[in-house]
Amino acid sequence: MADAKVQLKEIYPIPEAAKKKAWVSGRDAYDKLYRHSVEQPEAFWAEVAEQQVTWFKKWDKVMDYNFDIKKGPIYVKFFEGGKLNVSYNCLDRHLEKRGNQVALQWEGNEPGEAKAFTYQMLYDEVCKFANVLKAHGVKKGDRVCLYMPMVPELGIAALACSRIGAIHCIVFGGFSADALRDRIVNGEAKVLVVCDGTFRGNKAVPQKATADEALPSCPSVKSVIVVNRVGDKIKCDMTPGRDVWWHEEMAKVDANCEPEWMDAEDPLFILYTSGSTGQPKGVMHTTGGYLVYGSYTHKIVFDYHDGDMYWCTADLGWVTGHTYILYGPLCNGATSIMFEGVPNYPTYSRFWQIVEKYKVNIFYTAPTAIRA
Repeated sequence: MADAKVQLKEIYPIPEAAKKKAWVSGRDAYDKLYRHSVEQPEAFWAEVAEQQVTWFKKWDKVMDYNFDIKKGPIYVKFFEGGKLNVSYNCLDRHLEKRGNQVALQWEGNEPGEAKAFTYQMLYDEVCKFANVLKAHGVKKGDRVCLYMPMVPELGIAALACSRIGAIHCIVFGGFSADALRDRIVNGEAKVLVVCDGTFRGNKAVPQKATADEALPSCPSVKSVIVVNRVGDKIKCDMTPGRDVWWHEEMAKVDANCEPEWMDAEDPLFILYTSGSTGQPKGVMHTTGGYLVYGSYTHKIVFDYHDGDMYWCTADLGWVTGHTYILYGPLCNGATSIMFEGVPNYPTYSRFWQIVEKYKVNIFYTAPTAIRA
């Protein structure tokens, strides 16, 4: 208790310069915002949706819900009747003013291995992979499983799915063949995108081989698209007629792909619970409500402003990564850092080296990462 009392006194005042530019400038401003959200929720979320997202067609109703099982099935709906596209909001609408701005700054496992994708470059790559997916028979509503480490192709593939209305299911790249199989089977994924392998510190670890263990029990998968990440450091068997290389497929298509306009309540992605306390459960996130909430919370929780250098250290295999590496930042026109490695390789200073390298001024991480 004594320690708790000492900690409660450790309150640091917000610098005046920060308060003046902050989206939420202090407790009074927060209380006002909160009261508006609970007293007039429809007006509140309508205002946020107008600010954050470009709509192809405005919604008919902001929100509709039932939490009383006596009145019928439990449901929550946001922005019914509205039409939008997540990829358009994260890429197309930024091209005129931000085409040459870095959208995704990838930092590889090894220091010195990095690649910057401007909004124009990312748009081109996303449109090309969307066309690859269409060439493999993927259409609106189909499920695509992404089983990859933190490489740029993972973000590109997710955005490509959203562009054509496919539902992506990202599976954490460290999961076993059984865990991957369960998620593919439950979601009935039509295509699997996987890397040949991944890195854990200085070791190359097979990933395609793990997927190959799962695939005999996954009859829904018709195509496997393989990213060449580790190359000749590991063996990568390819099954003719099913397996193709990412780079070879990308060379066959162009960068013209019109976005599919989605209903706000159409599914965007399915993300499975870890399964540590039972069978994994697929949680479906819909398009409109998710993008409005994700982009808005990225903006006000992190107090993001144009020009900030933002880094969330999460993995895209978890919902934090979905929301605060990919969709939230890109919808807001931010530069988002994506890190492949771990905080203790090659030294325990790796995080801080990256912070210094890119002049990060908004850093979002977890206590476990700091302790590492």
